[in-house]
Amino acid sequence: MNRYIVLLLLLWNFGFTQEVAIAKYSGGGDWYANPTSLPNLVKFCNQTINTTINPKVATVDIGSAEIVNYPFVHMTGHGNVVFSTNDIVNIRNYLISGGFLHIDDNYGMDEFIRKELKKIFPSNPLVEIPSNHILFQKPFSFPNGLPKIHEHDNKKPQAFGIFIENRIVLLYTHECDLGDGWEDPEVHNDPKNVREKALQMGSNILYYIFNH
Repeated sequence: MNRYIVLLLLLWNFGFTQEVAIAKYSGGGDWYANPTSLPNLVKFCNQTINTTINPKVATVDIGSAEIVNYPFVHMTGHGNVVFSTNDIVNIRNYLISGGFLHIDDNYGMDEFIRKELKKIFPSNPLVEIPSNHILFQKPFSFPNGLPKIHEHDNKKPQAFGIFIENRIVLLYTHECDLGDGWEDPEVHNDPKNVREKALQMGSNILYYIFNH
């Protein structure tokens, strides 16, 4: 593992402020969708699971060397995604070195993102994460796996992962729309219990990152 990343991991474990970021990417997709979602998740985590995440959420270009400053990078959108050769190498190195990328399909991203992800790890494809995985157990219990936040096509919500040495390094949530559930209440008018499920599942993701 990259020594710089190891140092960052040590700092996070000793209680220093953690940093998270939104991923900016090319292709025309609206990477900037859900502007209130990640700040709300950070606030919820800091209040409920004792994280010390900087409430000022950053934006990082998916191909930038600065991505290593963020143990958690969140990516979303409704449309096209295109990774350049530099993006692919940068994401691969980031994930191999201990970073974590969460991609949340905001409805319409699926057909594009799957093609791009195959370029990052051609021999290490997405696999569905079973409902009994630790990701769905702590600190909040989701015995049925990923919760359904928005209906869209009324399909089953699915969580897919890319694993390195038995650790999830890339999480792709599909037919769920977690990010919509993290947004301010008036944006989608989701019931309180639905928003709470979304925020709790988001907390499980961050808990997993900082404890595995």
